[in-house]
Amino acid sequence: MLSELISNALRHATPLPGGLVRVSWAVGDDRIEIAVSDGGGPTVPMINDPAANALGGRGLGIVDRLSLRWGVYARQDRSETTVWAALPLSGDVPSASAQAEDGLRGRHGSGPHLVIASSRDG
Repeated sequence: MLSELISNALRHATPLPGGLVRVSWAVGDDRIEIAVSDGGGPTVPMINDPAANALGGRGLGIVDRLSLRWGVYARQDRSETTVWAALPLSGDVPSASAQAEDGLRGRHGSGPHLVIASSRDG
């Protein structure tokens, strides 16, 4: 999962100042939350519907399928984009109805409880 998010950042976005792509994670009792930040790109990361013979375009669909929830956060000035995902530590992804019963806000919820800091942050 992390490799997919890093690959997307390297392929589709510009780096952060200093030529960096930032990776962060937080481990909870039942999940790990990962995030990859870059300098943004010409498009917003989204799930595609590639043709059967397409060589790419399936990565975020796989992220969606395997994660509890995921999403994209872009700074208002477009200087940074973060794609994040919450993954179950047990290897089991609850069904949408189980997620609703647990009170999660769906696969594209409000985001993880990650602190992503950079040298530009105060």
